[in-house]
Amino acid sequence: MKYNFNEIEAKWQKYWKENQTFQADNESDKTKFYVLDMFPYPSGAGLHVGHPLGYIASDIYARYKRHKGYNVLHPMGYDSFGLPAEQYAIQTGQHPAKTTEENIKTYRRQLDQIGFSFDWSREVRTSDPDYYKWTQWIFIQLFNSYYCKDADQARPITELEEVFLTEGNTKINAACDDEVELFGAADWKSFSSRKKQEILAKYRLTYLSDTEVNWCPALGTVLANDEIVNGVSERGGHAVERKKMKQWSMRITAYAQRLLDGLDKLDWPQPLKDSQTNWIGRSEGASVRFMVEGFDQKEAVIEVFTTRPDTIFGVSFMTLAPEHPLVEKITTSEQKAAIKSYIKATSKKSERDRMSDVKTISGEFTGAFALHPFTGDRVPIWIGDYVLASYGTGAVMAVPCGDQRDYDFAKFFDLPIPNIFKNVDISEEACEDKEALIANSDFINDLPGKKAIKVITKALEDRKIGKGKINYRLRDAVFSRQRYWGEPFPVYYRDEMPVMIDTIHLPLRLPEVEKYLPTSDGKPPLGNAHVWAWDTNENKVVSNEKIDHKTVFPLELNTMPGWAGSSWYFNRYMDAGNKEQFAGKEALHYWQDVDLYIGGSEHATGHLLYSRFWQKFLFDRGFLPVDEYAKKLI
Repeated sequence: MKYNFNEIEAKWQKYWKENQTFQADNESDKTKFYVLDMFPYPSGAGLHVGHPLGYIASDIYARYKRHKGYNVLHPMGYDSFGLPAEQYAIQTGQHPAKTTEENIKTYRRQLDQIGFSFDWSREVRTSDPDYYKWTQWIFIQLFNSYYCKDADQARPITELEEVFLTEGNTKINAACDDEVELFGAADWKSFSSRKKQEILAKYRLTYLSDTEVNWCPALGTVLANDEIVNGVSERGGHAVERKKMKQWSMRITAYAQRLLDGLDKLDWPQPLKDSQTNWIGRSEGASVRFMVEGFDQKEAVIEVFTTRPDTIFGVSFMTLAPEHPLVEKITTSEQKAAIKSYIKATSKKSERDRMSDVKTISGEFTGAFALHPFTGDRVPIWIGDYVLASYGTGAVMAVPCGDQRDYDFAKFFDLPIPNIFKNVDISEEACEDKEALIANSDFINDLPGKKAIKVITKALEDRKIGKGKINYRLRDAVFSRQRYWGEPFPVYYRDEMPVMIDTIHLPLRLPEVEKYLPTSDGKPPLGNAHVWAWDTNENKVVSNEKIDHKTVFPLELNTMPGWAGSSWYFNRYMDAGNKEQFAGKEALHYWQDVDLYIGGSEHATGHLLYSRFWQKFLFDRGFLPVDEYAKKLI
């Protein structure tokens, strides 16, 4: 008998569609099983071979589980915001919504032709206002939360305000910016409204700050590290430079330890877990404070994190990242031209290139000197592109006899390479006398490595020139993009301070614009919108001409990055039709989490890290029943 696949496939695909054969039930006596694929970006080229490669595997398993009597959720949707559609719009003038819709139709036709058993009743699209309404809602929850280290969870920011009102912030143990000032209850009451908001911003889980970013002039937008390949943009191969811009950031660093600990209970491939472990980069050591000669403590102190404080007596120079905030202040007039030129050249390199370039040695002397915290010796301060502003403190105490890069740098610039003084007396009395300090007392020399580190750390703390510290390589995630085709921030600005739009007025929809490029004065594409202001009386978007900074205010011009909508979509599938919540509690408690997740390991330090962060946050705030969303990943 001949197998007429065209006829048979068409017959059964029609039957499945008419009878909703693969539609999952949120109320079932059967045991649940949730099979999920990483949803595709609907490009104009349609499916590529990598898509069905994974989808076929997940589909086989979903069908198997159905035959075994499980209630199987196997959904599909589209990660439909992003740069490619916008670039196509720039080139052709077609609205990204139009091209995205056409591309989705192609994808759906191809997926149906293959015959996958998806529950299409739960389809989501990140560019659908009914979907990104809830992405905006999550952003607002993050803005209105802080991370309490004592409770080890996110809490409402209103709780923090109540504490400030009664006792100030001197006893607060929370994730926050480094430069938070201490104040009492009386101080808090005396602060202006703006001052209070500026202080709260230093605690919020999403906040505005001046951040070093990867700026691509040709694309007119900020790029994440994983969007840069060999120093140029992955999309189009354009030059990328480092630039300081005011950006929204997510305080993912507050979750660094929990993101590490959570890996232990996940059945994920070990190489993928190793990638996240290395990216988070936990290390134990000490923070050391170096005074800068000629400046008082309030003006210029260089803080260094080191995992080997016991090597502090081998320091012969310091290296700052070119972007370090003190560089401009401490550079002498004789060195300013050379430093400025070097910083400009460094800005054209991505962080990834600077990390991977172990052969090229470059740097410039600032002309300034730090004072060794124990000996008081003058230590020359250099800048070098092998030090990153985003890692640690952006400064290193260079120990050329103990570190290869420091050694290479010292040899190249003919700097001294002393031995590490292990035979030292770090008592209070000895530290007052340099000769006694470096005398051969056999004090450190007789200690094993870990104990030597402990002894030196205690000496730093006793003398109030440093302290023991756990450091993470992970940095807060930049969350702004200078693009059109992305989720609008539900934010307007009153007296230059961000204010959230009330959630009952969401979604804040993307406005129409004539051009998808940045404006002539460098504003993001939304700067081209003529109707993009928020009327606080009418609670709606109105013409920019009505902005009076009394009742009508300008809206945020940046949009959210591509990873915003993909950081929670797996929860939306559980209750995709819900108009009142991002997902109902009954559906969430029934499905709980993903039993099998299939996708690419290239997402290890992007989507898979950010989505775990959002999951833990939503769990902390009581919106989700579990703090990890995918038990098993292939």
